[in-house]
Amino acid sequence: MSLTVRPVTRAEHLAFVAARPSASHLQLPSWGDVKPDWRAESLGWFEADGRLVGVGLVLLRPLPKVKRYLAYLPEGPVIDWDAPDLERWLDPMLAHLKRLGAFSVKMGPPVVVRRWSPEAVKAAIADPDAHRLRDAPPTSEEPGALALADRLRGMGWRQTEPGAEDGFAAGQPRYVCQVPYAGRSLEDIHRGLNQQWRRNIKKAEKAGVKVVRGGYEDLPAFYELYAETAERDRFIPRPLSYFQRMWTALTAEDPDRMRLYLAQHDAEVLAAATMLIVGGHVWYSYGASTSRKREVQPNNAMQWRMMCDAHELGAHVYDFRGITDTLEESNHLLGLLRFKVGAGGGAVEYVGEWDFPLNRLLHKALDVYMARR
Repeated sequence: MSLTVRPVTRAEHLAFVAARPSASHLQLPSWGDVKPDWRAESLGWFEADGRLVGVGLVLLRPLPKVKRYLAYLPEGPVIDWDAPDLERWLDPMLAHLKRLGAFSVKMGPPVVVRRWSPEAVKAAIADPDAHRLRDAPPTSEEPGALALADRLRGMGWRQTEPGAEDGFAAGQPRYVCQVPYAGRSLEDIHRGLNQQWRRNIKKAEKAGVKVVRGGYEDLPAFYELYAETAERDRFIPRPLSYFQRMWTALTAEDPDRMRLYLAQHDAEVLAAATMLIVGGHVWYSYGASTSRKREVQPNNAMQWRMMCDAHELGAHVYDFRGITDTLEESNHLLGLLRFKVGAGGGAVEYVGEWDFPLNRLLHKALDVYMARR
């Protein structure tokens, strides 16, 4: 018997997520408040007996001048991805979104395909024949995820290819770096840091770097460093209002959903970062730093404080978020990969984002528009 998909309240949505070990912060009701240019709706999957068995946050982006939408479920929906009858879950979702006026649906199943241990990533970087992560043998592989990809293709879904630059997808990252915490003591996690990380943490401590938690009023200080980081690392920064809206929305849902950390030296803020918490999953979300006083190692000190706090919270994973899958020395993001792996993080490949064109003409027009941006 097929499932029914219909809107649910924010409270129902949040209660379902809270009863699980974790879910992506992008699948929380509050994330819709962070995206005012999108219309947000909480969806629920119901069995015939009325039981709520899945939820999803869908963001609807209107096309100019017509009441048609791109429907996007980032890192979701939160459903049983191991179910043998996946059509039972996805077909009613597509039907519901089509009724809302969606011309295309994009989703990102939170399903891991492959993992590379820190040692495997370091070996891949050192291997002249390995140009991308996929050229290196994974430490583990999930056959079920590969089967899921085949099933989605058979149902008419199309996998979104990563962007041409550095392996990052246009939406959410397909490759991330995660430090596993489950069953590990803080001493175990500290031993997982490489020698450079341990030296830098000691150096920061000796230099007098202090890491403190900030609040909403400290976001402008974070943003000043973030804008400097964007110019240095060649990416387009989000406006300060985005982070203020993010703080307001997420902390209204849960006072400890979002944290801000500041690394200070002689009362000067040298680095700052945001951290997100959903159940046992903790994310390093946005980071920023100045080029000044790099010798006192504020970034290592700040990250270690965040990692310690995540362990105290009972996290099962500390997630450094997106990494490049390109291993070329000429890649300006390779240093960031080395930094994250040096903290004991392994590389994780997700099954990626998938599109389902409900109106092929409009979907094709969107593809052409995005390619020209």
